[in-house]
Amino acid sequence: MSSSILRVAARRAVAASARSPAAVAGLKTLARPALVSAAASTSKRVAAPILSRSVQTSAVASHIEGVEVPDSPDEPFTVYLAEDTFHGHRLEIPKNEVSVTKNQLIKLYEQMVTMRRMEMAADQLYKQKMIRGFCHLAIGQEAVSVGLESGIEPDDKVITAYRCHPFAVLRGGTVKGVIPELLGRQGGMSHGKGGSMHIFTKSFFGGNGIVGAQVPVGAGIALAQKYMGQADKHATFAMYGDGASNQGQVFESFNMAKLWNLPCVFVCENNLYGMGTPAERSSSNTKYFMRGDLIPGLQVNAMDVLAVHGAVKFAKEWTQSGKGPLLLEMVTYRYGGHSMSDPGTTYRTREEIQHMRSERDPITGLKQRLLDWGIIDESELKELDKKIRASVDHDVEEAKKSPEPEAGDEMWKDIYFEGTSPPWMRGREAGEIYYYPEHETKGVPAREVIGVSQLGSNAETDSTGRLV
Repeated sequence: MSSSILRVAARRAVAASARSPAAVAGLKTLARPALVSAAASTSKRVAAPILSRSVQTSAVASHIEGVEVPDSPDEPFTVYLAEDTFHGHRLEIPKNEVSVTKNQLIKLYEQMVTMRRMEMAADQLYKQKMIRGFCHLAIGQEAVSVGLESGIEPDDKVITAYRCHPFAVLRGGTVKGVIPELLGRQGGMSHGKGGSMHIFTKSFFGGNGIVGAQVPVGAGIALAQKYMGQADKHATFAMYGDGASNQGQVFESFNMAKLWNLPCVFVCENNLYGMGTPAERSSSNTKYFMRGDLIPGLQVNAMDVLAVHGAVKFAKEWTQSGKGPLLLEMVTYRYGGHSMSDPGTTYRTREEIQHMRSERDPITGLKQRLLDWGIIDESELKELDKKIRASVDHDVEEAKKSPEPEAGDEMWKDIYFEGTSPPWMRGREAGEIYYYPEHETKGVPAREVIGVSQLGSNAETDSTGRLV
C-alpha cells in the first residue's frame, strides 16, 4: 500500500512541474500527509483537499498582438497581459492591459538586473563573512519591488519586512548606500548602525525585523496621510509576507484601516513559503487577497513586472478615489532560502527551484519580450548588463573601503529625531551614561515634528539617499 502511495505522490510531483508555483507547493504538501499516514497505517487513507485555482505565474505571457510598437522611445503603446493575471475579491478586476513606452520597459529591465546584481553581491559578501547577522535576499522577487516603484509616486510611502534592500534603493537610496550598511560601515544609509532590515529613506520606512510589526506602522503612516489631507494624492503600501499573514496585528490593522477608510494598500508578498513552511501547512485559507473581510482584494502574477505595474497603478487609483484600503496579493517566488542561514532545499526540491529559474524568471521573461518586440538590440542589452555589473562591482569595492562606525559619540546618535533627545541616555553597563548636547535636547517639540521630515516632499537627502 505504501509503495502505491509513493508512486502517486511521485506522479503528482512530476505533473506539478508544469503548473503554477502555488500548485507545485500545494501538490508537494498534499503528498506529505499521505506518506506519513502510510507509514503509520496501511489501512487508513487520507483525503487530500482540493486545490483552488491561482493566478498563473508566467513571466512571458504578456503580448502585443495587433499592436504596432512606435518608433519614438517615449510614445506609449499597449501590452496585453495573460488571462489569469488577476483574481479579484469584492471588486471588478482591472483590464488585462498596461500602457508603456520603450524607455519604460528598458528602465524596468535595468532596475531588475541592478537589484539582482546587488543581492548577488550581498550573497557573496555574506559567504565571505564580511556581512554578519541576518540577511534576507530577494533574488527571484525583483518584479515585486521594481513593479511597485514603477506604479507609484515619490511621495507615496512604503514599509516592508526583511527583504528590504531593493526597496531602499528604488525609494531614493543607492547601491553604494545599501552595501556598506550591510557591511556595517559608516558609508551605509544608516551609518553602518542598522544593517540589513534597518535602512530608510524619506519615503521608505524601512525593513522591519519583527514579523508583521510593520503592518500596523504602515496603517499609522496612512492615518497620518489622511490627517494631513494627502489621502486623495498619496498612499501607503504596507508589505508583509505570507508567513506573517496570520499575525493578529495584521488583522487589527485591516480593521482600523477599513473603519477609518485609510489610503493604505496592504501588500502580501506570497512567495509560497513562510521560512521553511509551505503556505498550505500554516494557513487554512491561502487566498490572502480574500482575507481582509470587508476590504476588497486583488491577486496578481508577480513574476511579471508589467502585471505588478498594472496592479499597483490600480491600487493607487483605488485609494485616491476615496474607496479606502485594498489588499494586494503578489504571487512570487524566491530562489534562495528564507535567509542566508537557510539553504532553501530541505523543504522543497532542487527541481522545483530550477523550474522556476528556467521557466518563470521575471528578468529573463522581460528580456525575451524586449528582444521579441524589437525594443532593444541584443548587443545593446549585453552592453547594458555589462554596465550594471561594473557599477555594482565598483560600489562593492568602495563599500569595503568605508570605515566602521566610531565607538565614541557616534554610537549615541540617530536614536532620536534631531532636537528631541532626552538630557541623557543610559548605556549597557552601570555608570555608563551619555549626556546629550543642549542643541540636541531643545529643538522643536516632538508633537510638531513627528513624521514631517518623511511625510513632506521637501526633506533633503545626501548622495546615498540618507535624510540630512
